[in-house]
Amino acid sequence: MKRILVAPLNWGLGHVTRCIPIIQSLERMGVAVVLASDGVALHLLRAEFPHLPAFELPSYRIRYASENMVRNIAGQLPRMLYAVRAEHQATDTLVQKHQIEGIISDNRYGCFSKNAHSVLLTHQLHLRVPNKTLQWAANRTLKMAIRPFDSVWVPDAPDALHNLSGELSHKPGTVHRSIQFIGPLSRLQHASAEPEYDVAVVLSGPEPQRTILEQLLLEQAMLLPHKFIFIQGKTQTKTHHFVAENVEMVSYLTSPELNSVLATSRIIVCRSGYSSIMDLAALGKKAILIPTPGQTEQEYLSEFLGAQRIFLVQAQKNIDLETGLEAVIRTRGFERGTFQTAQYEKVLSQWLDRTA
Repeated sequence: MKRILVAPLNWGLGHVTRCIPIIQSLERMGVAVVLASDGVALHLLRAEFPHLPAFELPSYRIRYASENMVRNIAGQLPRMLYAVRAEHQATDTLVQKHQIEGIISDNRYGCFSKNAHSVLLTHQLHLRVPNKTLQWAANRTLKMAIRPFDSVWVPDAPDALHNLSGELSHKPGTVHRSIQFIGPLSRLQHASAEPEYDVAVVLSGPEPQRTILEQLLLEQAMLLPHKFIFIQGKTQTKTHHFVAENVEMVSYLTSPELNSVLATSRIIVCRSGYSSIMDLAALGKKAILIPTPGQTEQEYLSEFLGAQRIFLVQAQKNIDLETGLEAVIRTRGFERGTFQTAQYEKVLSQWLDRTA
Protein backbone atom coordinates (compact mmCIF):
# COMPACT_ATOMS: atom_id res chain seq x y z
CA MET A 1 0.00 0.00 0.00
CA LYS A 2 1.38 3.39 -1.00
CA ARG A 3 1.91 6.00 1.69
CA ILE A 4 1.22 9.65 0.86
CA LEU A 5 1.83 12.65 3.11
CA VAL A 6 -0.64 15.55 2.84
CA ALA A 7 0.57 18.76 4.51
CA PRO A 8 -1.53 21.96 4.28
CA LEU A 9 -0.36 25.37 5.45
CA ASN A 10 -1.90 26.71 8.66
CA TRP A 11 -3.04 30.13 7.39
CA GLY A 12 -6.65 30.25 8.47
CA LEU A 13 -8.59 27.20 7.31
CA GLY A 14 -8.59 27.63 3.53
CA HIS A 15 -5.55 25.52 2.75
CA VAL A 16 -6.64 22.62 4.94
CA THR A 17 -10.27 22.62 3.75
CA ARG A 18 -9.29 22.36 0.08
CA CYS A 19 -7.08 19.37 0.93
CA ILE A 20 -10.05 17.48 2.39
CA PRO A 21 -11.40 16.23 -0.99
CA ILE A 22 -7.87 15.14 -1.96
CA ILE A 23 -7.49 13.16 1.27
CA GLN A 24 -10.90 11.57 0.77
CA SER A 25 -10.02 10.59 -2.81
CA LEU A 26 -6.68 9.11 -1.74
CA GLU A 27 -8.46 6.94 0.81
CA ARG A 28 -10.97 5.76 -1.81
CA MET A 29 -8.02 4.82 -4.02
CA GLY A 30 -6.64 2.57 -1.29
CA VAL A 31 -3.76 4.82 -0.24
CA ALA A 32 -2.39 5.02 3.30
CA VAL A 33 -2.59 8.75 4.09
CA VAL A 34 -0.41 10.53 6.64
CA LEU A 35 -1.34 14.08 7.68
CA ALA A 36 0.81 16.95 8.92
CA SER A 37 0.23 20.61 9.78
CA ASP A 38 0.00 22.84 12.86
CA GLY A 39 -2.42 25.02 14.80
CA VAL A 40 -6.07 25.28 13.77
CA ALA A 41 -5.37 23.45 10.50
CA LEU A 42 -4.06 20.42 12.39
CA HIS A 43 -7.06 20.53 14.76
CA LEU A 44 -9.44 20.43 11.79
CA LEU A 45 -7.54 17.57 10.12
CA ARG A 46 -7.84 15.53 13.31
CA ALA A 47 -11.55 16.36 13.60
CA GLU A 48 -12.25 15.39 9.98
CA PHE A 49 -9.98 12.31 9.89
CA PRO A 50 -9.64 10.97 13.45
CA HIS A 51 -8.60 7.57 12.08
CA LEU A 52 -5.52 8.90 10.24
CA PRO A 53 -2.08 9.58 11.76
CA ALA A 54 -1.54 13.35 12.03
CA PHE A 55 1.73 15.02 13.00
CA GLU A 56 2.62 18.54 14.05
CA LEU A 57 4.96 20.61 11.86
CA PRO A 58 6.82 23.79 12.87
CA SER A 59 4.50 26.79 12.87
CA TYR A 60 4.99 29.88 10.69
CA ARG A 61 2.98 31.85 13.34
CA ILE A 62 1.80 34.39 10.77
CA ARG A 63 -0.13 37.42 12.03
CA TYR A 64 -1.70 40.30 10.11
CA ALA A 65 -1.53 43.14 12.61
CA SER A 66 -1.03 45.87 10.00
CA GLU A 67 -2.82 46.76 6.77
CA ASN A 68 0.61 47.09 5.14
CA MET A 69 1.52 43.71 3.59
CA VAL A 70 5.21 44.55 3.20
CA ARG A 71 5.46 45.51 6.86
CA ASN A 72 3.55 42.38 7.93
CA ILE A 73 5.75 39.96 6.03
CA ALA A 74 9.10 41.76 6.42
CA GLY A 75 8.88 41.70 10.20
CA GLN A 76 8.03 37.99 10.26
CA LEU A 77 10.28 36.83 7.39
CA PRO A 78 13.21 35.55 9.51
CA ARG A 79 10.85 33.44 11.62
CA MET A 80 9.07 32.14 8.49
CA LEU A 81 12.35 31.16 6.81
CA TYR A 82 13.43 29.36 9.97
CA ALA A 83 10.08 27.52 10.02
CA VAL A 84 10.51 26.45 6.37
CA ARG A 85 13.94 24.96 7.12
CA ALA A 86 12.62 23.27 10.25
CA GLU A 87 9.61 21.79 8.43
CA HIS A 88 11.91 20.44 5.70
CA GLN A 89 13.88 18.56 8.34
CA ALA A 90 10.63 17.35 9.93
CA THR A 91 9.36 16.21 6.51
CA ASP A 92 12.51 14.21 5.81
CA THR A 93 12.08 12.53 9.21
CA LEU A 94 8.45 11.65 8.45
CA VAL A 95 9.39 10.31 5.00
CA GLN A 96 12.04 8.05 6.47
CA LYS A 97 10.09 6.91 9.53
CA HIS A 98 6.79 6.20 7.74
CA GLN A 99 8.16 5.16 4.35
CA ILE A 100 6.38 7.99 2.55
CA GLU A 101 6.43 7.64 -1.25
CA GLY A 102 4.68 10.88 -2.23
CA ILE A 103 4.04 14.32 -0.71
CA ILE A 104 1.24 16.80 -1.44
CA SER A 105 2.19 20.10 0.16
CA ASP A 106 -0.36 22.90 0.12
CA ASN A 107 1.79 26.06 0.21
CA ARG A 108 4.27 24.62 2.72
CA TYR A 109 7.54 25.31 0.92
CA GLY A 110 9.64 23.14 3.20
CA CYS A 111 7.50 20.04 2.74
CA PHE A 112 9.45 18.24 0.05
CA SER A 113 11.98 15.43 0.02
CA LYS A 114 14.42 13.99 -2.49
CA ASN A 115 13.25 10.56 -1.31
CA ALA A 116 9.57 11.10 -2.23
CA HIS A 117 7.79 12.54 -5.25
CA SER A 118 6.86 16.00 -4.01
CA VAL A 119 3.91 18.07 -5.29
CA LEU A 120 3.21 21.69 -4.40
CA LEU A 121 -0.48 22.61 -4.41
CA THR A 122 -0.88 26.35 -4.97
CA HIS A 123 -2.91 28.91 -6.90
CA GLN A 124 -0.28 31.62 -6.48
CA LEU A 125 2.23 31.34 -9.29
CA HIS A 126 2.52 35.13 -9.53
CA LEU A 127 2.59 37.13 -6.30
CA ARG A 128 1.11 40.61 -6.12
CA VAL A 129 3.04 43.13 -4.02
CA PRO A 130 2.24 46.87 -3.83
CA ASN A 131 5.65 47.85 -5.23
CA LYS A 132 7.05 46.82 -8.64
CA THR A 133 10.60 46.29 -7.43
CA LEU A 134 9.48 44.28 -4.41
CA GLN A 135 7.05 42.31 -6.58
CA TRP A 136 9.88 41.35 -8.95
CA ALA A 137 12.02 40.26 -5.98
CA ALA A 138 9.16 38.35 -4.37
CA ASN A 139 8.41 36.41 -7.56
CA ARG A 140 12.07 35.51 -8.09
CA THR A 141 12.12 34.19 -4.52
CA LEU A 142 8.89 32.29 -5.14
CA LYS A 143 10.33 30.68 -8.26
CA MET A 144 13.36 29.49 -6.26
CA ALA A 145 11.10 28.15 -3.48
CA ILE A 146 9.01 26.15 -5.97
CA ARG A 147 12.01 24.66 -7.78
CA PRO A 148 12.68 21.68 -5.42
CA PHE A 149 9.18 20.26 -6.01
CA ASP A 150 8.74 17.66 -8.75
CA SER A 151 5.35 19.04 -9.81
CA VAL A 152 3.04 21.99 -9.19
CA TRP A 153 -0.73 21.52 -9.11
CA VAL A 154 -2.95 24.58 -9.59
CA PRO A 155 -6.54 24.16 -8.31
CA ASP A 156 -8.19 26.10 -11.10
CA ALA A 157 -9.46 25.72 -14.65
CA PRO A 158 -6.74 26.02 -17.33
CA ASP A 159 -8.82 28.42 -19.44
CA ALA A 160 -7.10 31.80 -19.54
CA LEU A 161 -10.43 33.62 -19.91
CA HIS A 162 -12.79 31.64 -17.67
CA ASN A 163 -11.17 30.86 -14.34
CA LEU A 164 -11.29 31.70 -10.63
CA SER A 165 -7.81 33.00 -9.89
CA GLY A 166 -7.11 35.43 -12.75
CA GLU A 167 -3.52 36.67 -13.00
CA LEU A 168 -2.49 34.84 -9.83
CA SER A 169 -2.07 31.65 -11.85
CA HIS A 170 -2.77 32.56 -15.51
CA LYS A 171 -0.29 35.37 -16.08
CA PRO A 172 2.25 34.50 -18.83
CA GLY A 173 5.68 33.36 -17.69
CA THR A 174 7.38 30.07 -16.85
CA VAL A 175 7.46 29.44 -13.11
CA HIS A 176 8.15 25.69 -12.97
CA ARG A 177 9.02 22.89 -15.38
CA SER A 178 5.87 20.87 -14.54
CA ILE A 179 2.59 22.71 -13.91
CA GLN A 180 -0.85 21.09 -14.10
CA PHE A 181 -4.23 22.77 -13.72
CA ILE A 182 -6.30 20.24 -11.79
CA GLY A 183 -9.61 22.12 -11.56
CA PRO A 184 -11.10 23.79 -8.47
CA LEU A 185 -11.12 21.95 -5.13
CA SER A 186 -13.95 22.13 -2.63
CA ARG A 187 -15.13 19.95 0.21
CA LEU A 188 -18.65 21.36 -0.36
CA GLN A 189 -21.34 20.70 -2.95
CA HIS A 190 -24.64 22.22 -3.99
CA ALA A 191 -27.71 20.91 -2.20
CA SER A 192 -31.30 22.08 -2.57
CA ALA A 193 -32.81 22.92 0.81
CA GLU A 194 -35.36 25.20 2.42
CA PRO A 195 -33.71 28.37 3.81
CA GLU A 196 -33.08 28.33 7.56
CA TYR A 197 -30.71 31.29 7.84
CA ASP A 198 -30.74 34.63 6.08
CA VAL A 199 -26.99 35.03 6.42
CA ALA A 200 -24.09 32.67 7.18
CA VAL A 201 -20.89 34.41 8.26
CA VAL A 202 -17.83 32.20 7.68
CA LEU A 203 -14.76 33.47 9.53
CA SER A 204 -11.17 32.42 8.95
CA GLY A 205 -7.68 33.78 8.40
CA PRO A 206 -4.78 34.94 10.56
CA GLU A 207 -5.23 36.85 13.79
CA PRO A 208 -5.90 39.49 14.87
CA GLN A 209 -7.87 40.24 11.69
CA ARG A 210 -10.19 37.23 12.13
CA THR A 211 -11.32 38.52 15.52
CA ILE A 212 -11.57 42.13 14.32
CA LEU A 213 -13.90 41.08 11.49
CA GLU A 214 -16.01 38.94 13.81
CA GLN A 215 -16.56 41.85 16.20
CA LEU A 216 -17.41 44.32 13.41
CA LEU A 217 -19.96 41.99 11.82
CA LEU A 218 -21.44 40.87 15.14
CA GLU A 219 -22.13 44.43 16.27
CA GLN A 220 -24.15 45.11 13.10
CA ALA A 221 -25.84 41.70 12.86
CA MET A 222 -27.41 42.04 16.30
CA LEU A 223 -29.23 45.20 15.14
CA LEU A 224 -30.64 43.79 11.89
CA PRO A 225 -33.94 41.92 11.35
CA HIS A 226 -32.21 38.88 9.83
CA LYS A 227 -31.34 35.44 11.14
CA PHE A 228 -27.56 34.95 11.27
CA ILE A 229 -25.21 32.08 11.97
CA PHE A 230 -21.53 32.80 12.62
CA ILE A 231 -19.02 30.00 11.97
CA GLN A 232 -15.96 31.28 13.83
CA GLY A 233 -13.24 29.04 12.40
CA LYS A 234 -11.93 28.15 15.88
CA THR A 235 -11.14 24.45 15.79
CA GLN A 236 -9.62 23.91 19.23
CA THR A 237 -12.94 23.16 20.95
CA LYS A 238 -16.54 22.79 19.75
CA THR A 239 -18.91 25.42 21.16
CA HIS A 240 -22.44 26.41 20.13
CA HIS A 241 -24.58 29.18 21.60
CA PHE A 242 -26.75 32.22 20.83
CA VAL A 243 -25.36 35.71 21.41
CA ALA A 244 -28.70 37.32 20.51
CA GLU A 245 -32.14 36.10 19.56
CA ASN A 246 -31.22 36.38 15.87
CA VAL A 247 -27.52 35.43 16.03
CA GLU A 248 -26.32 31.86 16.45
CA MET A 249 -22.61 31.20 17.04
CA VAL A 250 -20.64 27.98 16.47
CA SER A 251 -16.87 27.62 16.85
CA TYR A 252 -16.46 25.33 13.82
CA LEU A 253 -18.32 22.77 11.72
CA THR A 254 -17.16 19.57 10.07
CA SER A 255 -17.55 19.38 6.30
CA PRO A 256 -21.02 17.71 6.28
CA GLU A 257 -22.28 20.13 8.96
CA LEU A 258 -20.95 23.18 7.11
CA ASN A 259 -22.39 21.97 3.81
CA SER A 260 -25.80 21.63 5.44
CA VAL A 261 -25.69 25.08 7.07
CA LEU A 262 -24.52 26.88 3.92
CA ALA A 263 -27.07 25.05 1.76
CA THR A 264 -29.82 26.46 4.01
CA SER A 265 -28.41 30.03 4.04
CA ARG A 266 -29.56 32.66 1.56
CA ILE A 267 -26.39 34.78 1.62
CA ILE A 268 -22.80 34.06 2.69
CA VAL A 269 -20.41 36.62 4.15
CA CYS A 270 -16.75 35.61 4.10
CA ARG A 271 -13.18 36.56 3.30
CA SER A 272 -12.12 36.61 -0.33
CA GLY A 273 -9.56 33.85 0.15
CA TYR A 274 -9.17 31.51 -2.80
CA SER A 275 -10.53 28.46 -0.99
CA SER A 276 -13.66 30.43 -0.09
CA ILE A 277 -14.04 31.39 -3.76
CA MET A 278 -13.84 27.72 -4.78
CA ASP A 279 -16.45 26.82 -2.14
CA LEU A 280 -18.80 29.54 -3.42
CA ALA A 281 -18.38 28.23 -6.97
CA ALA A 282 -19.31 24.74 -5.79
CA LEU A 283 -22.32 25.95 -3.77
CA GLY A 284 -23.64 28.40 -6.35
CA LYS A 285 -24.36 30.97 -3.62
CA LYS A 286 -24.32 34.76 -3.62
CA ALA A 287 -21.87 36.36 -1.22
CA ILE A 288 -20.40 39.48 0.30
CA LEU A 289 -16.60 39.31 0.16
CA ILE A 290 -14.45 41.16 2.72
CA PRO A 291 -10.72 40.91 1.91
CA THR A 292 -8.25 40.74 4.78
CA PRO A 293 -6.64 44.22 5.01
CA GLY A 294 -3.12 44.15 3.60
CA GLN A 295 -3.47 40.68 2.06
CA THR A 296 -2.95 41.56 -1.59
CA GLU A 297 -4.05 38.17 -2.92
CA GLN A 298 -7.50 38.58 -1.34
CA GLU A 299 -7.71 42.21 -2.42
CA TYR A 300 -6.96 41.18 -6.01
CA LEU A 301 -9.47 38.30 -6.00
CA SER A 302 -12.25 40.49 -4.63
CA GLU A 303 -11.48 43.18 -7.25
CA PHE A 304 -11.29 40.54 -10.03
CA LEU A 305 -14.64 38.96 -9.15
CA GLY A 306 -16.36 42.15 -8.00
CA ALA A 307 -15.64 43.84 -11.34
CA GLN A 308 -17.55 41.01 -13.03
CA ARG A 309 -20.46 41.56 -10.61
CA ILE A 310 -20.17 37.95 -9.48
CA PHE A 311 -19.95 38.97 -5.80
CA LEU A 312 -20.41 42.11 -3.74
CA VAL A 313 -17.23 43.46 -2.16
CA GLN A 314 -16.88 45.59 0.97
CA ALA A 315 -13.68 46.83 2.61
CA GLN A 316 -13.32 45.81 6.25
CA LYS A 317 -13.05 49.44 7.41
CA ASN A 318 -16.28 50.33 5.56
CA ILE A 319 -18.48 47.34 6.36
CA ASP A 320 -22.18 48.11 6.09
CA LEU A 321 -24.12 44.86 6.42
CA GLU A 322 -27.54 46.42 5.95
CA THR A 323 -26.59 48.07 2.66
CA GLY A 324 -24.61 45.04 1.55
CA LEU A 325 -27.48 42.61 2.09
CA GLU A 326 -29.71 44.81 -0.05
CA ALA A 327 -27.13 45.20 -2.84
CA VAL A 328 -25.89 41.59 -3.00
CA ILE A 329 -29.19 40.51 -4.55
CA ARG A 330 -28.16 42.37 -7.72
CA THR A 331 -24.97 40.33 -8.15
CA ARG A 332 -25.05 37.17 -10.25
CA GLY A 333 -22.88 34.71 -8.32
CA PHE A 334 -21.49 31.62 -10.01
CA GLU A 335 -23.94 29.51 -11.93
CA ARG A 336 -23.95 25.99 -10.57
CA GLY A 337 -21.82 23.69 -12.72
CA THR A 338 -19.74 26.49 -14.27
CA PHE A 339 -16.59 24.99 -12.75
CA GLN A 340 -16.23 21.25 -12.32
CA THR A 341 -14.72 20.23 -8.97
CA ALA A 342 -13.80 16.59 -9.62
CA GLN A 343 -11.16 16.95 -12.36
CA TYR A 344 -8.34 16.52 -9.85
CA GLU A 345 -9.17 12.82 -9.35
CA LYS A 346 -7.79 11.89 -12.79
CA VAL A 347 -4.56 13.81 -12.10
CA LEU A 348 -4.31 12.20 -8.67
CA SER A 349 -4.76 8.70 -10.08
CA GLN A 350 -2.13 9.24 -12.78
CA TRP A 351 0.30 10.67 -10.23
CA LEU A 352 -0.15 7.67 -7.94
CA ASP A 353 0.65 5.35 -10.85
CA ARG A 354 3.93 7.21 -11.43
CA THR A 355 4.88 7.44 -7.76
CA ALA A 356 7.49 4.86 -6.90
